[in-house]
Amino acid sequence: MNDNHHDAVMDAYDIRRPAVADVPVIHELVAACDTEVLGHPDMTEDDVADGLAEPGFDLGRDGWLVYRRGGEPALVGWGYATRRGDGDSVDIEILSRDEAVTPWLWDTVLRRARELAAEAGHPHAVAGIGIYRQDDAKRALAKEHGFEAATSFHRLRADHAEVDPGSLPGVTVRQAAGSEELTRAAHRIHQEGFARHFGFVPKEYDRWREDFESSSTHDWSQLLVAEVDGRPAAMLLGSDMFVSDENCGYVRILSVLPGFRGRGLGRLLLKRAFAADARRGRTGTYLHVDAGNLTPALDLYLSVGMRPVLAIDVWQRDLPAGIR
Repeated sequence: MNDNHHDAVMDAYDIRRPAVADVPVIHELVAACDTEVLGHPDMTEDDVADGLAEPGFDLGRDGWLVYRRGGEPALVGWGYATRRGDGDSVDIEILSRDEAVTPWLWDTVLRRARELAAEAGHPHAVAGIGIYRQDDAKRALAKEHGFEAATSFHRLRADHAEVDPGSLPGVTVRQAAGSEELTRAAHRIHQEGFARHFGFVPKEYDRWREDFESSSTHDWSQLLVAEVDGRPAAMLLGSDMFVSDENCGYVRILSVLPGFRGRGLGRLLLKRAFAADARRGRTGTYLHVDAGNLTPALDLYLSVGMRPVLAIDVWQRDLPAGIR
């Protein structure tokens, strides 16, 4: 779409930056878009608020709200671009319920992705967008804008009744909350264990903590560290991301150091997390797994009784850095 066409189309709309007070109306748009594809909302207002509060997300530069003019103003478009960590990866989202707004949002968000890469000194940006497997229309738009499917994340669920917390000889599982030493060990295990995973962005300890604590559903009491003969070898971090809408726990991270894989540590930590969620009265536990994971993680999760409930494909495109 050329600039003149852009201007002519956007004359009929009001465009402004997001603010914390916009969370309810953004959620209303997100929920409507999710329902069109999935038959139900897939995010809560807290999820939207957490997204706006993420460290590094600049409310004044990284997002756009598009309102239709005339009569009752209606939010018809929402888009953003945000850089993950210090690398060249940029997460984007574009939601539109007005065909006239859609091209403008895509162009604007991709322009911001290029700017973010340039501002960080990178020659290009790797823009990525998550698309529900059922969303044929959004997948077509991604293809139209030069994106290609890179990997898929599966959402899995375990349903709880009585859960055996399990045990392994020589292995001690410790709660890390309140222990700086164990929390730092968990950080190291996460960084080393995920170093070769798709889209992983390494983070120094303080930034790692800050990113988690920016989420309203974060809970350090759900951080577990498994020690093998006294050596920290695996970690699991749970959160309350799915509590308010589904009364379910969520495994945000499960990581095992490469030298300790194949010993059942991941299975043990999952059982401990499931048992803890059952004690909290949760009806189940969710997690997301990359189908292209370098380790056989999907097989592990299926073997402990988890079942796939949703697939999200990640589409990517390389963009030359620059302000255009």
